[in-house]
Amino acid sequence: MQKILFSLIIFSCLMQGILSIQAQNSGGREFWLTFGKHRVLQPIQLNDLDMQIRIVGGSQVTAVTIYFTNLGTPPIVYNIAPYEVSDYPLTLPQKEAVYNTVTGKTNNSIHIVTSSPVSVYALNSVTAFTEVTNVLPVSALGTEYYQISYTEPGIYLDAYAVVATQNNTTLFHNGTPIETLNTGEVYYRTSTDMTGNFVTSNKPIAFFAVHQGTGIPYGDNTYCQLMQQLAPKNTWGKTFFVPVTKMESEIVRIVASTNSTNITQLVGGTIRTGVPGAKTYLTNLQAGDFVELDITANGCFIVADNPVGVCSFMKRLANVSFTFSSIPSQTWVPGLEQTVPSAFVAPFISTKPTNRIHYALVVTSTDTRDNTLVSIGGAAPQALTGDTWKDNPAAGMSFYSFELSNTTASYNFTNSDGVIIFGYSVGINSLPSSYYYLAYSAMRDLQATFYANDIPYQLLKENDFCEEDVHFLAEIEGLHPSHPDRITWWINGTEYLPAKTLEEWYKPFTVGEYEIRMDVIYETLETASKTGTLIIKSCNQSAAFFANNVLHTELKDTTFCNKNVNFRAEIEGLHPTDPEKIKWYVDSKDGNGFIEEISALNQTEWGRPFENGTYEIKLVVHYDNDTYATLAGTLKVQALWIKIRNVRY
Repeated sequence: MQKILFSLIIFSCLMQGILSIQAQNSGGREFWLTFGKHRVLQPIQLNDLDMQIRIVGGSQVTAVTIYFTNLGTPPIVYNIAPYEVSDYPLTLPQKEAVYNTVTGKTNNSIHIVTSSPVSVYALNSVTAFTEVTNVLPVSALGTEYYQISYTEPGIYLDAYAVVATQNNTTLFHNGTPIETLNTGEVYYRTSTDMTGNFVTSNKPIAFFAVHQGTGIPYGDNTYCQLMQQLAPKNTWGKTFFVPVTKMESEIVRIVASTNSTNITQLVGGTIRTGVPGAKTYLTNLQAGDFVELDITANGCFIVADNPVGVCSFMKRLANVSFTFSSIPSQTWVPGLEQTVPSAFVAPFISTKPTNRIHYALVVTSTDTRDNTLVSIGGAAPQALTGDTWKDNPAAGMSFYSFELSNTTASYNFTNSDGVIIFGYSVGINSLPSSYYYLAYSAMRDLQATFYANDIPYQLLKENDFCEEDVHFLAEIEGLHPSHPDRITWWINGTEYLPAKTLEEWYKPFTVGEYEIRMDVIYETLETASKTGTLIIKSCNQSAAFFANNVLHTELKDTTFCNKNVNFRAEIEGLHPTDPEKIKWYVDSKDGNGFIEEISALNQTEWGRPFENGTYEIKLVVHYDNDTYATLAGTLKVQALWIKIRNVRY
């Protein structure tokens, strides 16, 4: 089946996609934020802190309103132009209104509301000690969280901060009620390492891990604050790939959410011993138990039989060549179920003196990694350049550190197979200056979800399907084992009885639009309902290309002895009006990545000479139903020549 995917090549489609799935990713229209204490800094020294809100807009003018709950001043209101990156540095009174130093309840929060979907980030920095976090929209928040942190024993305190999004929010710590909050109120708690502590509420909350200052690993005396908004338990997955930065070595913590959890596969990670509170085994982990790993080189592949939470930590380190350096920093690592087809990010620049390089760490499938494109500041999409992909065969995943050299531009990364983007910086020439955070991913509810032909239900409306059988697959945590209505499926409001209680089923659909709903009953007798819109179209598109009459899929088994190569494309269902409906790219394996053959634009036939070597050829086609196909082949050229000497007899 040919799945109809996002129109990813055209930049303007980005925000249309976010608009329809904003409740399920890290972009949105409404956010709550608070800040934790930075080491021993007191309020009188807050001028030393750089505290910023960064908002990355999309393809339309966006109105931004920022409320400071603890101030009686009017809100901050301004507009963001299309593709603009807006930094809002907090004034001293605003810092004092959001900076938590005392355990208990305050009004130290920020409420951000925008007219169209945006990505929001927060920075807390003093000189070279910087922490950055993504800020989750209200639509992605939940009621169950585990603290994940890292504490150097006996130095500074671990902490978390909770922001209530609704009145009469009751907060529990490890099952004990501790506070009742109204909208915008904050609960701040400190202790020794609280990793694995369970924080719950009766209404959605924003949960921030905000350690006051820790060394990583234990024994290091470079104490940096940690600041990372953590995702609710219902978004935790079972399959993870943890990449590594330019530092080439990180520490990972895995926290179990369910009793009797087993890490069934671990490739690229070594269990750390002698870590206070950490387990040194991977089987029969109980809820709240955690394991700590060292990871290096090609990243770490993790598979569990129950949902787990994963965070990666930068260490105080200079890498092997001493080109880069880092200090403690923390990022949330989403499961591989949380990839997105497009991600809109920007580098985070502190006003404090620093000496660092900024990167986007791109994670995607190895099979389709070369389909990843980036649009900088709204420009035409291009292939990634400046680094090389690192592959992890066990995970089937690859990662790439793409330098964000334009510090004022937005970056839109696209790949129809899905990406997860992290942001990080490293210090230059052993100067300790770094940060690490999740820049963009989905935040789908994975406790009860379903897929149609491997497409999550939240994305069905953006993915047209062909007129044939559709494969449905449900993934449900804690499903009732025997209730006769534990799973029911509905099509346009009518129960589809052949699929009753089934987690997997097939059905043919004719052309049209269908509302698909899955109702679930958990073993606790709680219920959930998930709905997606299935669009069925008549598909009649196909494409292939030939090099000297050899089909693109067979090129890798052919070596050409002639430097002159002629290309021919055969395409059915080509878009009639797009001025760039056929595009050709060549990657000569010289480290520069794919380069478009401008002279071949919209040409079904073209040719040119090639030097001896191996080349990746890519054809991108825009079909008449506004979808794209990417075809690739490996061209090998080894032209022979013979010099005949003129002999006289």
